[in-house]
Parts: sequence; structure tokens; C-alpha cells
Amino acid sequence: MKAALFIALGIFTGGFILIWALEARKSPGKLEAPKPIDYLLGLGINFLDTLGIGSFATMSACFKLFGLVRDEQIPGTLNAAATIPGVTEAFIYIAVVNVEVTTLVSMIAASVVGAWLGAGVVSRWPRRKIQIGMGLALLATAGFGLATQLNLLPGGGDKLGLTGSKLLIAVAANLVLGALMTLGIGFFAPCMMVIFLLGMNAKAAFPIMMGSVAFLGPVASIPFIKRGAYNFRTSLGLTLGGIPGVLLAAFLVRSLPLGAVRWLVIAVVLYTALMMLRSAAIERAAAKAKLTPASEIPVNASD
Repeated sequence: MKAALFIALGIFTGGFILIWALEARKSPGKLEAPKPIDYLLGLGINFLDTLGIGSFATMSACFKLFGLVRDEQIPGTLNAAATIPGVTEAFIYIAVVNVEVTTLVSMIAASVVGAWLGAGVVSRWPRRKIQIGMGLALLATAGFGLATQLNLLPGGGDKLGLTGSKLLIAVAANLVLGALMTLGIGFFAPCMMVIFLLGMNAKAAFPIMMGSVAFLGPVASIPFIKRGAYNFRTSLGLTLGGIPGVLLAAFLVRSLPLGAVRWLVIAVVLYTALMMLRSAAIERAAAKAKLTPASEIPVNASD
């Protein structure tokens, strides 16, 4: 069954690369070569992502901090940039970590359906709606991370698979998380929470998380790419820098103070969420300032 999963993943990935290349060729004048910062961010962010930190929140923060991507392009850029590194992670973790295949395949399939449903909606949203949605999504991500750090979530169990009602709950949860990922909310933290709550082994979360992101990545990204609702330069740079970042983390790292890193990520996520919501509020105020109600138009005294 794992062999079939790898073949399917290869087909998904090949299709994604082909569509991305064909769509990029339609607008050659808009294509820019990645900058060094794009490669470096891809390397560092995906290094941490492979260790289970997650990449969306960190990427969103970097986009805002360095002014790399316009707000309305952030969801599309996140999904496009995470796809190929996510595939690399999936191949590694599915191969080396044991998890019951029915649970793995069911949860992956649900996330793909969720991404397909979500991307068709989010890729059409206006800038301010995306700012608000991203801000709220990042606040939720920070909440999951904080609960994990404070040991407010169950510590999991020894199960490598699920059956019956627990499997149905896991499938439904992954469907929702797949849809939310198109909005820019990270998949790893909430998916890990679901797995812990249902009593599974913590290690089993990795092939499920990585496999879900790898399969839903192309599905979530293609609608954004077709509409040009993403930043090509940054997406490509993060992708090319991300692949060696994944390989370094997977094969060289044996230990890392992840607790301290997660606290840093939580702080960064909160900052980004507040900045995103602040941008939405500023744009709303600016839009209101341009509209002068008829009741406020000065009336000539001679009329």
C-alpha cells in the first residue's frame, strides 16, 4: 500500500510542476528570479518545518517583516512554496515511521478534499477579507501552540491507527484542516492536536501531517497559480531553498531544543496576526475616508 501511495504522490507532484511551469510561461514578463533572502528563508523555515514546527506561520511573519509578498497574495504564496518541500518530507516520513495504512490514507484523502473545496473559495477573496481571515487563522494557530506548550492538551497514547468513530472524527477533522490550509492556517499544530486527542502515538503524527500536506499542496496551490494570486519569485525561492532544508533536518539533526523554538514561533505568530488585523483596520479606515456621505457635503448658503 505504501508503494501505491508513493506512486500517487509522484503523479500529484509531477502534475503540479507541469501546471506551474505552463502557467508561468503565460506571463513571462512578470517572472523574476528569486533573491538570496528567498532561498535563505526557504532553507531555515523548512528545516524547522521538518522537525514539526510548521512553516505557514513563520513564512507569513517573514513576508510581513521583510515586505516580500502583498497581503492578498500570501495564501497562494504559502501553498505554492510549501508544496515541493512538503512532498520531500512526506517521502521521508512515510518511509521510515510506522503508522496504520488505512488511517494514513483516509486522513490524507480527507485533507485533499478539504483543500479542493477551500482553494476555490479563498483564491477569489478580496485583499481585506484575506487580511482578516489570515489574522484570525494565525491567532488560532498560536492558541494551539500555546496549549501544547502549557501541556493543556492530552499527551497521546500508543496507537498507530484508528478505527470506528475515532477514525471518522479524524477524517472529518482533516477535511476541515485541509480547507483552512488554503487560508494560510498551518496544518501541523491542529493536526497533531487531533492525533493526540484520539490517543495515537506522537510519532505517528509525522507521516500523517507530512503526507496530508504533500497531497493537498498541489490541489490547494493550483487555483491560486491559475489566477496569478501568488508571488512567483518568492514561491520559487522558498521551494528551491526548502528542499535542502528538509534534507538537512531529516538526516543530520539528532536533537534540538524544540521547546524554546516553539515559544519563539508562538511569539512570531501572535505578532503577525496582530499586524495582519491592523492592516485590515487601516485599509477599512482609508476606504471610509474616501467616501463622503451626502449628508456631510457642505451646502451653499445662497441655495
